[in-house]
Amino acid sequence: MSEQMTAANKDKLVSDLKVVIADTEELLRATTGVAGEKVGELRERLTVRLRDAKERIVDLEHVVIDKTKAAARATDDFVHDEPWKAVGVAAIVGVALGVLIGRR
Repeated sequence: MSEQMTAANKDKLVSDLKVVIADTEELLRATTGVAGEKVGELRERLTVRLRDAKERIVDLEHVVIDKTKAAARATDDFVHDEPWKAVGVAAIVGVALGVLIGRR
C-alpha cells in the first residue's frame, strides 16, 4: 500500500508540475505587453502552485529517505543474522563481475 501511495504522489507531482509549466507559459504570454491585475493574478496562482509542488517534492524525498534507511537496516540485519550467506552472495557477485570484466 505504501508503494501505491508513493505512485499516487508521483502522479500528482507530475500533474502539479504540468500545471505550473502551463501557468508559467500563460504568464509569459500575458506579460509580453500587458501589465496589471491579470498578471498579478497569474503570479499569485503560480506562486501557490510552485509552493504546493515544492511541498510534494519534499514529501517524496522523505519517503525515499525512509525507504532507503529501511533497506539499509534490513541489509545490516541480514548481514548480522546470516553472515555466511552475505559472504556467499558477495562472492557470487564478485565472481560474476570478474567473469564479465574478463570477457573484455
